[in-house]
Amino acid sequence: MRASLVLIGPVLLFLGCSYLLPFLGIMQLSFTDPEPGLAQYRQVLTDPLTLSVIWRTIRICVIVTVVSVSSAYVITLLWVRGSPVVRLLTELCIMIPFWISVLSRAFGWLSMLSNRGLLNTWLQELGVIDSAIQMTRSEFAVVVGMSHYLIPFAVFPLATAIRNVDERVLTAADGMGASRLRIFWQIFLPMTSSGIMGATLLVFVFSIGFYVTPALLGGGQSVLIAELIYLWIFQIPQWGVAAAMSMVLMIAVGGILYLLMRRYGEMAK
Repeated sequence: MRASLVLIGPVLLFLGCSYLLPFLGIMQLSFTDPEPGLAQYRQVLTDPLTLSVIWRTIRICVIVTVVSVSSAYVITLLWVRGSPVVRLLTELCIMIPFWISVLSRAFGWLSMLSNRGLLNTWLQELGVIDSAIQMTRSEFAVVVGMSHYLIPFAVFPLATAIRNVDERVLTAADGMGASRLRIFWQIFLPMTSSGIMGATLLVFVFSIGFYVTPALLGGGQSVLIAELIYLWIFQIPQWGVAAAMSMVLMIAVGGILYLLMRRYGEMAK
């Protein structure tokens, strides 16, 4: 026991200094800047602009989570249950995005979706549209960019769940005359619910704190919470309000995670 504490002690000390102390500093700042009290939290919870940003963030994050997990499920099926060639190509498509920074991906989508980008140019050359479609500086571009970044992260918990599916159950259902669609919806999908839940939690938590992609692709028209906190810290000196918003965000994410994990625990029983 003492040897274990000696080994894990430096790690706990590092985590405490890296996370706990800054967290306590932010908490203190949220109650004391510019003056002691709850005025900062009152502003966060009552200001119409702030509330609109919060609801926009939740809406976009929910859409991104659904799109990312659904797309990742199909990709994972190809990766785990496809032919050897399909598995290799799918694995390359999953791994290569990890070698590209989030900033490079955002600029790539910006060049793809801009008014003079590749997509608008191709559509005009094919005669599908007469003039460029405004796709950047919108929620659509933000959802596309965020989903593209988060899909690979959703693949791994799904892959673990799909690999653990008992093939004997599927074979028995097929032997009893169940169609492939019925086997998928009533047997295969419920058996992979743990992976779906894990991927959902992972993607949602990542998406709610996104900054670079929404800032570039949204162009200031689809401001999310992280960008609003940045503005309060670096452009509008309201550090107390930014700290209060951070605390509200942390509490909200923790509550959502608790409810989802509790719901999943009930489903697992």
